[in-house]
Amino acid sequence: MTNPHDHAHIGGQQLRPESLMMSYGYTPAWSEGAIKPPIFQTSTFVFTSAEEGKAFFELAYGLRQANPDEEMGLIYSRLNNPSLEILEHRLTLWDGAEEAASFASGMAAISTTLLALLQPGDVVLHSEPVYGGSDFFLKNVLRKFGIEAQGFLPTATPQELEAQAAAIAPGRLAMIFVETPANPTNHLVDLEACAALARKYGSSDKPVRLVVDNTFLGPVFQHPLKHGADVVLYSATKFLGGHSDLIAGAALSSKALMKEIKAMRTFMGTMCDPNTGWMLMRSLETLKLRMERAATSAQVIADWLRAHPLVERTYYLTHLEHCPVQQDIYQRHCLSPGSMISFDIRGGEAEAFRFLNALKLIKLAVSLGGTESLAEHPATMTHSDITVKDQRTMGITAQMIRLSIGVEDPQDLMLDLSQAFEAVGMPKEVRVAELA
Repeated sequence: MTNPHDHAHIGGQQLRPESLMMSYGYTPAWSEGAIKPPIFQTSTFVFTSAEEGKAFFELAYGLRQANPDEEMGLIYSRLNNPSLEILEHRLTLWDGAEEAASFASGMAAISTTLLALLQPGDVVLHSEPVYGGSDFFLKNVLRKFGIEAQGFLPTATPQELEAQAAAIAPGRLAMIFVETPANPTNHLVDLEACAALARKYGSSDKPVRLVVDNTFLGPVFQHPLKHGADVVLYSATKFLGGHSDLIAGAALSSKALMKEIKAMRTFMGTMCDPNTGWMLMRSLETLKLRMERAATSAQVIADWLRAHPLVERTYYLTHLEHCPVQQDIYQRHCLSPGSMISFDIRGGEAEAFRFLNALKLIKLAVSLGGTESLAEHPATMTHSDITVKDQRTMGITAQMIRLSIGVEDPQDLMLDLSQAFEAVGMPKEVRVAELA
């Protein structure tokens, strides 16, 4: 395959990602002039000679270094596949990454990356809260491999975080794993501070990697690699796929780190399949349009929710006046508040459930980042494996509702939210306050 970078400029001017998503990494001449790449639905590939097969496997297994301009040829779809190679070229564009890898799910991307970069005896310092599946993997699965996970709370100051890192035995800290904005609280973590901490406690012999789950803001609204991250992870099921019709994941990094991650992917078999890769390429063409439309609507809805008498608190990235530290991180790291809103309804779990059960246009379902708007109850659904005590410490309340705003008309969404609030009824204390 030719170098995709050869087609990324016109007259010396770098083209933008949203323009390159239509054709980057693909030449129509490869497939009878088809404007879109086909699905290479094959498990294996024919070698032109035994010598060629030998050369490909030498590169695949690291038996020798590639010659200048030599690329590993196609061998077997668990290692490489044209559909996935084109997809992975395009995935690098928004984040400005050297290389990308696609996976069968977001958790496949997370688990494969962590197992590739960690070894028994290592410690992972991670933000809290994180997605429930990530939380379980960090605290339960990694422990079986002799890897310790230590969480740091949203309230941790840079000094407290540094003290926590300093307390870890020398040479054991191997990774700082961050989800920002956090699921479901939208809490932001200072990536530049974490990167500085990783460099301080890492060495050439024992580097400390900063790995960032960037799913909530996606590659359009936040670029962790530019703030010092070593690896960026996505549940591509969410905004990258964006139509609630596929499961996939992605990792982006330098070529050196991606070599390790892709090697682990090969032997764990956690790669994306060609059909899903093709569907992702289709979705990438409208990624910016979808995310910008949803974010515009989310801002309107979040402001409306904040003023509603049945809403105790909103968790949204432009509602940070109460916390200058968070506001500063937002201004330095984020290009938009995105389309994820959490809010505390007045009352508790019962009121939250009545509200969720009354929704009509907005669907009661987990996941996020699709064209349709979704609502869920984090405490009993996506984060139910976390103890109630730990949930409260992380800022997850019994009355919290998480919304993923889609591309519907925002007025229609607020109409649905209004009738759901009406179904809950006005708590006594609110009625008394209004009368006063």
